[in-house]
Amino acid sequence: MAVDRIRIGTRGSPLALAQAHETRALLQAAHGLEESQLEIVVITTSGDQIQDRPLSEVGGKGLFTKEIEEAMFRGDIDVAVHSMKDLETAMPDGLAVGAVLPREDVRDAFISLKHAKLADLPDGAVVGTSSLRRRAQLRNARPDIQVVEFRGNVQTRLAKLEAGVAEATFLACAGLRRLGEAERITEAIATEDMLPAVAQAAIALQVRADDAPVASAIAVLNDEATAVRVHAERVFLAKLDGSCRTPIAGLAEPVEDGFRFRGEVLAPDGSEKLSVERTAKREDLADAAMAAAEDLLGRGAARLTQSGPA
Repeated sequence: MAVDRIRIGTRGSPLALAQAHETRALLQAAHGLEESQLEIVVITTSGDQIQDRPLSEVGGKGLFTKEIEEAMFRGDIDVAVHSMKDLETAMPDGLAVGAVLPREDVRDAFISLKHAKLADLPDGAVVGTSSLRRRAQLRNARPDIQVVEFRGNVQTRLAKLEAGVAEATFLACAGLRRLGEAERITEAIATEDMLPAVAQAAIALQVRADDAPVASAIAVLNDEATAVRVHAERVFLAKLDGSCRTPIAGLAEPVEDGFRFRGEVLAPDGSEKLSVERTAKREDLADAAMAAAEDLLGRGAARLTQSGPA
């Protein structure tokens, strides 16, 4: 390897740190490095600092990446570890995704101290979530359910459930598994019932485009199967001009004869949902995702994406 030290930038949340440590372990194994050659640098982002209101009110996906990307440009770090669903579809000039790690469980996790399944929620139940997508999907399926804003890490959300702020909440199965807390999952929701966010459960390693030695070191970690899937999902999202203010879901997954792509756009209040499905060979998957987005736009998706938060 042409570099003998790599500084890994990450947010400071427990999940972000778990993802950074996973990246460090993979780099150690791939290049025979000592732990001391791989420094983890914690960076506080705007999304971490804002805790008093929904993120959809104050900005887009860049809330969790902007400060880390600025550190990349300053040369303070060499690689950034991101939850790929937080990355803007348009990468800043000079930065690139150097690798995508193997994808974890894409499903959403239903978490409740009272109910064994999402379907068991009684009429008028109060559910907490900070996700505009989950809120819209829940309201679309169950208009009777009341949804309240719910932010914080796993422990914070569990404490809120114990305090009776809500009867249930949602997190990503992938995050709980990476934290070693899969036992917290009351029910893993089938993707047919709750289609996940674009690139959910995937980790992106971002590098400077002109840093060939680091890019080369990172490239060996790329999981091509995951990269193909999330690229198609991000093509879909980019065509729809989606942000964290827009309830958009998309998932590409392998099937017997290739890949299946499913996408949906919802009104923020859940009153409307447009869905689409395509199948394609591996080499045509991104084109199929683009066609899926164009299909939804032709059916009025732009009206839903421009309607803003509920």
